[in-house]
Amino acid sequence: MDKLVIVHRGALRAKYGAAALAKVDAALKALAAADKRRGVDTLVVPVDLASAMKPYDAAPVPARPDAKALKAAIDALARARQPHYLMLLGGPDLLPMVPLKNPAHGGELGDEDRIVPSDLPYACEAAYSTDPNRFLGPTRVVGRLPDLPGATRPDLLLQLIRAASRHKGLPRASFADSFALSAEVWQGSTRLSLTNTFGHADRLHLSPPDGPKWSKADLAPRMHFINCHGAADMPEYYGQRGEDFPVSMRSTLLRDRVTAGTVVAAECCYGAQLFDPALADGDWPMALRYLTDGACAFLGSTTIAYGPSEGNGSADLLCQYFLQRVLAGASLGRALLEARQKFAGERTHLDPMDLKTLGQFYLLGDPSLQPVAGVSHALARTKAFRKAFASVEDRGVRGLRRERLEREGRNLARSLPRLIPSEAAPAPAVLEAVRPMLKESGLDAERCARVSYRISGAPGHRAIHVYKGWVERRLLALIATEQDGRLLHVRRMHAR
Repeated sequence: MDKLVIVHRGALRAKYGAAALAKVDAALKALAAADKRRGVDTLVVPVDLASAMKPYDAAPVPARPDAKALKAAIDALARARQPHYLMLLGGPDLLPMVPLKNPAHGGELGDEDRIVPSDLPYACEAAYSTDPNRFLGPTRVVGRLPDLPGATRPDLLLQLIRAASRHKGLPRASFADSFALSAEVWQGSTRLSLTNTFGHADRLHLSPPDGPKWSKADLAPRMHFINCHGAADMPEYYGQRGEDFPVSMRSTLLRDRVTAGTVVAAECCYGAQLFDPALADGDWPMALRYLTDGACAFLGSTTIAYGPSEGNGSADLLCQYFLQRVLAGASLGRALLEARQKFAGERTHLDPMDLKTLGQFYLLGDPSLQPVAGVSHALARTKAFRKAFASVEDRGVRGLRRERLEREGRNLARSLPRLIPSEAAPAPAVLEAVRPMLKESGLDAERCARVSYRISGAPGHRAIHVYKGWVERRLLALIATEQDGRLLHVRRMHAR
């Protein structure tokens, strides 16, 4: 089976009613027909029905869905059907995210997120766990088509299903331009990300002075890259100059301004958090406003995200890798899988910020959609080729890609070292080297929070020490890597 749509019918019925569920069923039937025309066989699986799960020797997800049961159901389906795409239907109140432990948690003096709501475990073969170390090697293409938290009508969900049915890929030239927005203090990092992705940073907007009232012409490009501040349960992003944090983007101001088929990558803290608009005076989460106004995909974070003010790291890298793969013609879900694998695979080990980054970013959108239409080679355009591969070309080539991606993910899961919490203090030589760096960064070694880890699987004795604190209303972290009692590497990160 090419694509599985994971549905909890009981949760949908409880939230929206039986009549609304019938409308969702009809919309999904139309989506399956549209997928068929695109060469994708789609099966809708109601994971809460015992009759649907019995063929896979799996228990149904209970009436009140929980992440552990959902993970077990998805694993059983993935083993039996080996789908090329897995699409979760609905937000976390319908299909829960896995509450991963936050490896970067630092309490009041640092990262306040105790958990990281994540869809990453559904993309991995490892069994359910809340330990992020268990999910270093994703192998599956996964995306989530969301609905609106707190809604009593499925209008948004129906709109997004129907938009996915209508979707058509466009030539690469249709994505040549971009809308890019950065907090002024992070412009160096953002310019590098844009240059890496688009070849230039000519149209970068800075906040301040720009925003939040963007014109339709400003937002017309189909590729959006945003590197601003975000906050929990807020429908806004924020720029920064010194201690000034002006609003750079507001969800209500996106209405009727986004081009159909737009792809968004937002580095912001809580950039893709889904919340009940009642918590924000009726204003929608940014990601949902983008999607309802025409975007086909939104990549963002559920919690506090990290990156440097200069250079690239963590959120910068995952977001640009995703956009790069979209531009190369990958489906949305494959673009995220390849971005995750590239992000994890480029490192000898993942420090706590990188481990959190891998888990917190997720895809809102149908993972099977391909924004940039593929360009066939000369042989594929011949009559003989089309006749020989009339029914299997896309599926066969896609299957070969999945084999490669599964192999890569399993290699990462097997080979990447794990972080083990440690109470051990930094070696004297490390502390001596780090103290002046902390002072220059505005942190006090004796007062800021420290979290330490031993790296299991690395040669010799390797440890990571993360110092965190607030500087000018910004969360800052200094990450020091210790090797056999000496300072091996250090980097400084800012909460996005």
